[in-house]
Amino acid sequence: MATWGIWLLGAYLMVALLTPLLISLGLLDDGQLGLDSPMYAPPSLEHWCGTDRLGRDVCARTLQGTGVALQVVFLAVTLAVFIGVPVGILSGYAGGIIDRTLVLIMETLYTVPVLLLSVVIAFVLGRGIFNAAIALCVVYIPQYFRVVRNQTGQVKTELYVEAARAMGAGSLWVMRRYLFKNVITSVPVLLTLNAADAVLVLGGLGFLGLGLPETIPEWGSDLNMALDAVPVGIWWTALYPGIAMFGLVLSLSLLGEALEDIICES
Repeated sequence: MATWGIWLLGAYLMVALLTPLLISLGLLDDGQLGLDSPMYAPPSLEHWCGTDRLGRDVCARTLQGTGVALQVVFLAVTLAVFIGVPVGILSGYAGGIIDRTLVLIMETLYTVPVLLLSVVIAFVLGRGIFNAAIALCVVYIPQYFRVVRNQTGQVKTELYVEAARAMGAGSLWVMRRYLFKNVITSVPVLLTLNAADAVLVLGGLGFLGLGLPETIPEWGSDLNMALDAVPVGIWWTALYPGIAMFGLVLSLSLLGEALEDIICES
């Protein structure tokens, strides 16, 4: 699973890096305007994946959507890790009113369905790459918080932690030196699985018209535009963005499952 996940994710990264270069060299349409291209043209040598209702090249938009999806998902899960992990360590180590307050906030967020919460946040913030990343970030912070807090509560009772505190080590030093490295082991697994889920949530936001601006190619918004075309036989407008989304989710899921097996065996 790790091998397939790494190779497939590597292919997506390669596409995301090469697509802007191909556009700058004029070897690939920018996917923004159809210009003289016909609407709903079927796949051909000129347009490998056909065109959409605005005459835009589906292949170009699908390839560009790869970089957009990776950018938003990477930013979202990175922010979630940098916020959720330290807050989880603080809550598990401090206890008392701090722990109860943080648990109440995080559990409240956790009980709200992922897509619903992201829709509300995206609606409030508006469209944009950073706003979409924030909407996804808030959704996943409670997951890192819960995992890290529970592990911190177990590790802080270990003898070496008690010994460090008895020798005068400060709370900040104990959390950074002894707790962080012991609770961080499960984060990579959660990160990859959350990234896979974030791809679907981002697609859902785009499908509902709450993700990115229309000028930015994005798989969810392309699927929304294809909603009326597929029933009348114009299948290519939805097939290729759907395959691209499925492949990225599959690669991240395979990588996450493989990491979980490796960590459990070690």
